Amino acid sequence: MFRLLNFTLSILLFSVITQAQVEIPKVYSDLSINDKNELVLHINDKDIVAEQAKIKYQLSDFENAWKANEKGLVFESSNQKLNGDMYFGLIPYGDSKHPQPVFFKKSKQLVKGKTEIKIAEIFKGKYDMVGWEKSGKGVLGYRILSSKGKIIYDGIIGFKYNGKTFEIDLSIIEGPMVNLPKSDGVVISFKTNKAASCVVLVDGKEFKDKTASKNHEIKISGLQADKEYKYTVKYGDNQQSYTFRTAPEAGSRKAFTFAYASDSRGGNGGGERNIHGHNGYIVKKILALATLQNSSFIQFTGDLVDGYTLTAQEINLEYANFKTTASPFTHYMPLIAGMGNHEAVMHTFKADGVWASINKFPFQSESSEQCFAKNFVNPKNGPKSEDGSKYDPDKNTTDFPPYEETVYYYIYDNIAMIVLNSDYFYAPSTKFVNTTSGNIHGYIMDNQLEWLKQTLKMFEKDDNIDHVFVTIHTPAFPNGGHVSDDMYYNGDNSVRPYIAGNPVDKGIIERRDEFLDLIINQSKKTVALLTGDEHNFNKLKLTPETPIYPDNYKGKKLKINRTFWQINNGAAGAPYYAQEQTPWTKHVSGFTTQNAVCLFYIDGKSVKMKVLNPDTLEEIEEIVLR
Repeated sequence: MFRLLNFTLSILLFSVITQAQVEIPKVYSDLSINDKNELVLHINDKDIVAEQAKIKYQLSDFENAWKANEKGLVFESSNQKLNGDMYFGLIPYGDSKHPQPVFFKKSKQLVKGKTEIKIAEIFKGKYDMVGWEKSGKGVLGYRILSSKGKIIYDGIIGFKYNGKTFEIDLSIIEGPMVNLPKSDGVVISFKTNKAASCVVLVDGKEFKDKTASKNHEIKISGLQADKEYKYTVKYGDNQQSYTFRTAPEAGSRKAFTFAYASDSRGGNGGGERNIHGHNGYIVKKILALATLQNSSFIQFTGDLVDGYTLTAQEINLEYANFKTTASPFTHYMPLIAGMGNHEAVMHTFKADGVWASINKFPFQSESSEQCFAKNFVNPKNGPKSEDGSKYDPDKNTTDFPPYEETVYYYIYDNIAMIVLNSDYFYAPSTKFVNTTSGNIHGYIMDNQLEWLKQTLKMFEKDDNIDHVFVTIHTPAFPNGGHVSDDMYYNGDNSVRPYIAGNPVDKGIIERRDEFLDLIINQSKKTVALLTGDEHNFNKLKLTPETPIYPDNYKGKKLKINRTFWQINNGAAGAPYYAQEQTPWTKHVSGFTTQNAVCLFYIDGKSVKMKVLNPDTLEEIEEIVLR
């Protein structure tokens, strides 16, 4: 009787949880749940059921697949449709500043998700460059390719050997990465294959996990400003050592360099140009060049991966690949990430000429914003959400996605970087946004704009800050690839978000102008707007004489009161866009579809930018911005 009661309660609890998972946020419209607990869109007298995810690959297919035996390691994925090849090689930690796998001369065939790496037979004698035969320990890097030769996943796994049999060791499978550089410390993040309590040693001090976990974010504090420190991550009886540099004291005005890029989603050409979600070939070259140029950090604003997935599991795999590519360099140099449209995780409705999509919910666990925040370590000083705004349908409930770690600012010496999210609450199908409701690509919503206003005011009063940079994925002035959207929509101000079935008051051009008024007219310190989305590099010199409206525009027009720069660098590996004609085309210069990284040289009150091609190392542009 007790077991039956427990079973009944479990069924009831599961039913409640299931219903809660598909509860429709009040910010959406024309949606309902049918008697099969399916999400349904009502449009054109039709009921369209949300697409069910057909997941081809997900992160758990790889991370949880390793076992061991007396000869070596066995990869046995739960995804039995996984066929192709595995390349593998030992990682010689300590032999290189940027450790990476040295792939063995042969690969192994992967059949129905299974293959075996006989460590004892393959990596012995002249092929044991890490000394595992003596130490009984080693780390294997591996790469999985589909049957069509496409790279699906780059992974890491550690092993032990006791003389008789192998076993899977506690392993760092992602990272370690340096984050949130401050004058007194940083945050070291990494992921392990098993839950564990880990320690980071810095300057004779121990900094520990609060609880055992697979995901680790360990705060390092109490250090001196602008000083290089060695740090050692201890996990089980293993350790890895690297270095980081603390930020200077705010306003010290010491010369430094930072890098900027965006749009590294998968490119064309095969091989590492698309490591299941990102152009690993160009990302690696950008980070290597930024490191060579002694960049203190790199700001990377949006479209890191292909995205547009139906589940968190799918985009988590793409994020994991990106971070694996970046890790050899982010062991030392922080990469600070912002959101773009390709970070989208969606509910999608498709039938009879309708393709409508909205941000995935529940927002607190499945939204694009939440997935992004879980994968990156960013400041938590931005606005909370659009709850409480003029358009909030219910002031007593949480109706919008969180902004946390997708909108924020940080300070490095005498600069402030403000990172915005123009794809918040994003509904990718603009054509149907008046039906489903949601935000359009490129639109900054009310609470975020107000937060920006107050943040700019704060920096205008801060004597330690000489230069403010604002970065957002979508250009205020698109030039090649996104003139029909971003913050312009071919000059059509009627385009705007809908909330709970109602259009907001301000159209895209009006909101763009309010944004420009804040960062240009009301802020003397803002140097440039750093954008992406368009897969090219170009710069726009905006002056009071620059035309910024179409000839037939009837609305109120903004007067720019000073010279200002928009720097677009969406050239981190995504497929290119050529230049288009706009009212401001004559004021655009340096347009190129070469891959590019922008390097900003800050020296007291002066700001210089140099743009380099990370593939050929040729100089594209050099200009004094201030």
